Amino acid sequence: MPRVFSGIQPTGEPHIGNYFGAMQNYVKLGNLYGKNSIYCVVDLHALTSPTSFDRELLSQRTFEMALANFAVGLDPQQVTFFVQSHVPEHQELSWIFTNITPVGDLERMTQYKDKTEKLESIPAGLLMYPVLMAADILLYKADTVPVGEDQTQHIELTREIARKFNHAFGETFPEPKAEYNRQALRIPGVDGNGKMGKSKGESSTIGLLEPLDSIWQKLRVAPTDPARVRRTDPGDPDKCLIGDYHKLFSDLPTIDLVYQGCRTAGIGCVDCKKLLLQSMTGHLTPIQERAQELRGDPDYVRDALAQGAREARAIAAPIMEEVRTKVGFLKL
Repeated sequence: MPRVFSGIQPTGEPHIGNYFGAMQNYVKLGNLYGKNSIYCVVDLHALTSPTSFDRELLSQRTFEMALANFAVGLDPQQVTFFVQSHVPEHQELSWIFTNITPVGDLERMTQYKDKTEKLESIPAGLLMYPVLMAADILLYKADTVPVGEDQTQHIELTREIARKFNHAFGETFPEPKAEYNRQALRIPGVDGNGKMGKSKGESSTIGLLEPLDSIWQKLRVAPTDPARVRRTDPGDPDKCLIGDYHKLFSDLPTIDLVYQGCRTAGIGCVDCKKLLLQSMTGHLTPIQERAQELRGDPDYVRDALAQGAREARAIAAPIMEEVRTKVGFLKL
């Protein structure tokens, strides 16, 4: 049976891009592979964001990300779910991998170049981010990694690190493959400026647990097909982010109504947005209600994370001991 690993950052409020791009897939794979599905909130990776050095904020966001995953249906009794920093073997393996990874390989990473473009002082953590990611995956000898397209380079580097370690110290790690969620590879931001992402701020994102009134205020002013200058102008829903959102949230009859209505000017953009809000309400309300229940029982979330960390360490510890032996660390 495949062993799946994926991590999700707690750098901001969970949004619908996280949900369709990762969290939904976690539930599906958990149903297929049970405890061989290993997921964690990667709080160590989050430290590459300057705002994460707010102690209370990092802790709160880590808790909220775990809570959100449970609210969408991830069962901590079925999968292994934990917080990255609660399993110290991640850092230890990362340091070993750091010493077999050329700096040039890391400097060629597209995400590194994009993120450092506007920085005056570049933290070393941004450069080493892919090495820690490789350690996250290989620590559990995972062979399947659900990721977005923007992580392709990092998976290729992980495969290269596995090959280098195996060549230097003997066959140890599999070369993992990426598994892409084709349903939602690129969800546009609600402001119309590129992909939805936490780093772009609240104006770009629709929070998974955001109040519906607040979501409507964002949808109300969201850009639509620029060809629809007047109510009577026909448009192309494939060129409209509201059309993209309908494909995620709405049922087929609603999508057909919206697409036909847009192309014939049978409905206006405001009507289209109101139909979208109805679909989103039906989809998000059960998740938000479950999240509210979990907030009323925070010990459930904390106990689940503690249990997940114990399960993760039970897998990681013997693999890390194998690595120490092969590398040649002194045993006492």
